[in-house]
Amino acid sequence: MIKNKIKVVELFAGVGGFRVGLERSSELFDTVWANQWEPNKKVQHAYECYVSHFGNSPHHVNEDIAVVKKEIPSHDLLVGGFPCQDYSVARTGAQGIEGRKGVLWWHIRDIISEHRPNFIVLENVDRLIKSPSTQRGRDFGIILRCLNDLDYAVEWRIINAADYGYAQRRRRVFLAAFHKSTVAYDELTNTANTEDDSFLYNRLYNNGFFSSIFPVQMDVRTDNLSKSLLNQMSFADLPELSEVFSAPFYNSGIMIDGNVISKEVTPIEMKATTLGDIRHTEQVDEKYFLNGSLEKWEFLKGAKRIPRVRPNGEPYIFSEGAISFPDYLDRPARTMLTSESSINRSTHVIEDAITGNLRILTPVECERLNGFDDDWTNTGMPEKYRYFTMGNALVVPIVEKIGNRLLELV
Repeated sequence: MIKNKIKVVELFAGVGGFRVGLERSSELFDTVWANQWEPNKKVQHAYECYVSHFGNSPHHVNEDIAVVKKEIPSHDLLVGGFPCQDYSVARTGAQGIEGRKGVLWWHIRDIISEHRPNFIVLENVDRLIKSPSTQRGRDFGIILRCLNDLDYAVEWRIINAADYGYAQRRRRVFLAAFHKSTVAYDELTNTANTEDDSFLYNRLYNNGFFSSIFPVQMDVRTDNLSKSLLNQMSFADLPELSEVFSAPFYNSGIMIDGNVISKEVTPIEMKATTLGDIRHTEQVDEKYFLNGSLEKWEFLKGAKRIPRVRPNGEPYIFSEGAISFPDYLDRPARTMLTSESSINRSTHVIEDAITGNLRILTPVECERLNGFDDDWTNTGMPEKYRYFTMGNALVVPIVEKIGNRLLELV
């Protein structure tokens, strides 16, 4: 069967990770509009990288999403990674609601409300499902309630890329939503059974959106299971939910018609690519090597117990354990951060393949950790921003798998 193009809108695009992954999956994914804008930055390095690969176009927009969201065309699939922020809402006049200013979720919700795309795939840091610390699960509950009110079913999974064969231990929550008007919704939900706990439970393990591409082990325990967290009749509106809702969301879950089940699942791990596998085998520029004394690096990486004083004058002991120095080459990398190029505890230090001397990762090695082509970010930006953009990026092959799964549903 010949399938039609799938019109994609990519929000908060960075250097194009979602687009790269989807286009690797199939040429049927057609990005019709994309937005990337870094506030308070004179030079928009990520956007310039994006257009260097995908071209200058009136549909590639480098402005605040709050200003340009009305320009977004109709689309079938909305994708994007967005910050974990405070999503709380308050009542306004005439029964309206207002989210905290500057919180990007509310712009995403407005876009979804306007266009009702068939599919939505969003990515965030894994702590989203437990934020804020003072009201665990509230922010994720708000997102689910918004999507439920807009007639979507939702599945989510926290995915550690290393568990499924990739070279970085990078944990991110992926949320996939399906509108009630789609055939995919009917196939995925079997709406006659949406209140059947065993049906919802089975979806997480066998025939759900994520289970076929990121398989997990069966587990009949109930100590890591929660259900009926967010029935749409439980709270009168979003402000009420925002004020009182708190719940233990786990690393996988599903919501259909306001019925929610969430379970801690264990991945069926695949043989991982290692840090050594992505390491340069050729000569590396001397600027990446650790020159001079290693004392500062050894201190940063080592265990510590340091007396400190709180602002109120109360003394305490700051402590942290040691981390590997240098990093193990026979394991996946740790999570790469935006500070990767700096002298920092979290910065990877490896033995060079040729000299055996210690050095930091190169920008190309960082690109490999996220599954981008070599020199993807070598588009004229300063080198520290190449590291920064990779610290913000997602793991492209994860998106490619998600794209393959979506193609089965259209």
